[in-house]
Amino acid sequence: MTKAREIMTGGTECVGAEETVLDAARMMKDLGVGALPICGTDNKLKGMLTDRDIVVKVLGAGKDPSTCKAGELAQGEAVTIGADDDAREILRTMADHQVRRLPVIDGHDLVGMVAQADVARALPDPQVGDLLEALSTG
Repeated sequence: MTKAREIMTGGTECVGAEETVLDAARMMKDLGVGALPICGTDNKLKGMLTDRDIVVKVLGAGKDPSTCKAGELAQGEAVTIGADDDAREILRTMADHQVRRLPVIDGHDLVGMVAQADVARALPDPQVGDLLEALSTG
């Protein structure tokens, strides 16, 4: 079975928890991504920040993205997948937590990101349908 490290996108960049949401938005634009892991000063993963979070939790709430810190939007423990976990485990984790992107960790190190599309390419067609259905409900 295909492992996360085989289908992930490596070289994932973090936004620092102390960096502003405006900085994060600029990083997203420059990198062409819709989500960034939030890392603390200890380089440990604190959560995920999505473009939707920026719109709903910052702009929609009337907060200033140039003063709001990315770390303020990290909620609870980040949902991750291990680099050696297989595609079925990735599928299960995405469905259970209703997420479309997962940071991939090896030990305590962030080594990449795996997205719904990455998993879809790695799974047989019936399992892809199950993934899409699970993420579409809820």
